Amino acid sequence: MSTSTTESYPPLLSLAVHEFRTPASVVGGYLRMLVRDPELNERQRKMIEEAEKSCARLVGIVAELSDIGKLDSGAIALARQPLDFFSLAQEVAELVHEGKEREVQLVVRGGGAKAPIVGDETRLRQALDAIFRAILREKAGPVTVVADRRLDVRDSRRSAVLVVADEPNVSAAYDALPGVFDDKRGGLGLALPLARRVIAGLGGDLWSPAEPESLTRSAIVVRMPLTE
Repeated sequence: MSTSTTESYPPLLSLAVHEFRTPASVVGGYLRMLVRDPELNERQRKMIEEAEKSCARLVGIVAELSDIGKLDSGAIALARQPLDFFSLAQEVAELVHEGKEREVQLVVRGGGAKAPIVGDETRLRQALDAIFRAILREKAGPVTVVADRRLDVRDSRRSAVLVVADEPNVSAAYDALPGVFDDKRGGLGLALPLARRVIAGLGGDLWSPAEPESLTRSAIVVRMPLTE
């Protein structure tokens, strides 16, 4: 990408966000008004409710696009507050219900000790939620997905590691060489590209195993630097 193209990227993204957000918000407002019309029959009401949901999803994607543009341009900075990464992962996992109707279960293991990090709690919660859902939503079930928490030392760097994979594949995913993280997954909007930026912005790493091929899309590893 040329320098001129790189420099034009933030304002172009900001303009796109503005141009999408305004009409989407207007349409959503009219749909919310229309759905309250007492003269609608049940079929009409259901169709409008579905249209409203889709419009709200579009508005959400525009908001994610706005956050990506602001993070990339430095217009917003990530908060840096003391957190326990392992406790945060546990709290987020307990609120994720993706795949339960297919008997896809998410369990959190390991992490007997604390994992002190410095990070943006709100954005890290959103990032972990996206990571969990990315794995769970692609499982046909019944299956147990494990979010395995480990303390690790590599190259004199103490880290908190979170391995998200099918129960039999956790160790293989942890031991595998890091591969390219595929954040282009349907149904999640821009939540994964945003998660990758948040984790990298806090000094962490996010990847999928390079091999075996069966793990490249079915496992995700997160590594965050410890402060103690």
